[in-house]
Amino acid sequence: MRGSRDLILGRVRRALADVPPDSTPYEQAVPRDYQERHGERTPAETVDLLAENLADYRAIVHRTDAGELPSVLAGLLAARGARTVLVPAGLPSHWLTGVEQVTDRADSTPYELDRVDSVVTGCAVAIAETGTLVLDGSPDQGRRRITLVPDHHICVVRVPDQVVDSVPQALRRLTATRPLTWISGPSATSDIELDRVEGVHGPRTLEVVLVSEA
Repeated sequence: MRGSRDLILGRVRRALADVPPDSTPYEQAVPRDYQERHGERTPAETVDLLAENLADYRAIVHRTDAGELPSVLAGLLAARGARTVLVPAGLPSHWLTGVEQVTDRADSTPYELDRVDSVVTGCAVAIAETGTLVLDGSPDQGRRRITLVPDHHICVVRVPDQVVDSVPQALRRLTATRPLTWISGPSATSDIELDRVEGVHGPRTLEVVLVSEA
């Protein structure tokens, strides 16, 4: 395989040998004049749109304030019957009480992660127009795999600070070199007959808690 790759790359280099370098870097050559949002919305309306689109993707949406967040999380985990909860190192400690917390370890095996009942994380940004949550591996979100293996994921979104209207606005807040995970609803796929199957390549159940910090 390596020999074939080197052969192909060698042919590309020879074909480009007499081609002068671009005078304008790619990042500057591509125009970025597309519309960044569709319609005018207040911050509250943007949050409402996010909740609507999350629910449309079959995520379960809850709303609360910062003071009630610990009791809301406790109630969601109790209703799920979750006894073990995977917790990223940077998740605020007061969010979770009364449950067995499993730390996010680099040496955890997929089998160990699969035995965890639930995982609770924060997020980097939420996109209202697409109903998408973006995780970037920050301390309150942990490694990418902890949100892909357990069957139940609770994601906490601080509103309105972490909510944007569109994908272009979200990209301004994100660092491309970080391990980005884009989540639009629980894991789902379907075959050619449109039979929907959930939980194939991620959590079967996604719950999103929109936390107002006002």
